[in-house]
Amino acid sequence: MSRSRQRGVTLVEMIVVVALVALAAAISFPAVTSGIDSLRMRQACDTIVSVLNQCLQRADRQQTPVELTLSLRDNALYVRGAGPGVEKRIPMPDGVTIAAILPPSPIGGEAMRHVLLVPGAAAPRVGVLLVNRKGQRRIVSVNPITGAPVVETPPPGAFPLGAPR
Repeated sequence: MSRSRQRGVTLVEMIVVVALVALAAAISFPAVTSGIDSLRMRQACDTIVSVLNQCLQRADRQQTPVELTLSLRDNALYVRGAGPGVEKRIPMPDGVTIAAILPPSPIGGEAMRHVLLVPGAAAPRVGVLLVNRKGQRRIVSVNPITGAPVVETPPPGAFPLGAPR
């Protein structure tokens, strides 16, 4: 009498496969989250550059002042134009924080800054220091000579993370 062999996987084989999959996921997780944080920082920089460009162009094209408000408290930008319904709130992506408004106020403790963009006037000297969960920092500012927004990486130690906002 011959018995037919049963086919399938044993419990030990299944545990080994699950352990290998869990190990691969644990090894790759930090790299994936790091990449997501970098993408969110880039998105925030691109958003601020776009908003600054739109505000400067709107002021020149429509020959009306545009108010840009930078808020540390709300972690957002606000744009207010001269016409009705021209009001927009632009929040920062999750994990990206507005750490400082540049240049720093001489009186300190500034949680909000209003910038008025006037047609035909020089570009304002204003910038935003962004920080993400990984500690990456970027400064988005307007070049006062060209009037174009630029993104820079500040030198290490230039803006201590524990500095007052």
